[in-house]
Amino acid sequence: MAKIEKLVEEMAAPICEERGLRVYDVEYKKEGPDWFLRVFLYGEDGVGLEDCETVSRALSDVLDKEDPIEAAYCLEVSSPGLERVLTRDWHFESAIGETVEIRFYAPRDGKKKLTGILKAYNKETITVETEDGEDLCLEMDKVAKVQTLFDGKF
Repeated sequence: MAKIEKLVEEMAAPICEERGLRVYDVEYKKEGPDWFLRVFLYGEDGVGLEDCETVSRALSDVLDKEDPIEAAYCLEVSSPGLERVLTRDWHFESAIGETVEIRFYAPRDGKKKLTGILKAYNKETITVETEDGEDLCLEMDKVAKVQTLFDGKF
């Protein structure tokens, strides 16, 4: 994680915790001529518009006071969405039981991606149940990306 993103996460964490939320991720990137600072929130019971607005206002005040970013930027605060990328240990742990899509660096059995139910995770492996009910244990160093998939169930 880049320096600015880490610093903003540290600033946003207590604001989120006061509201029963967590910082899911922070992204700071240039798109065209503009810079965007995106803060993604996570809540066990979801994240609503009011949550985003409240955190955005509080975080904006802290960012204005501390002024850690020299360039002009647009602050966006939102949920990571139903189809979210899993990158941290707690992301994986909170997604156990959900449908995920796994993309591989190199084809595995002739396929670059696999869909299944996330059954288990540790730093070295991920276990998914495939459509045919088989549990596959995959090495994390072979996995390029894991993201949840919206399956229409709530």
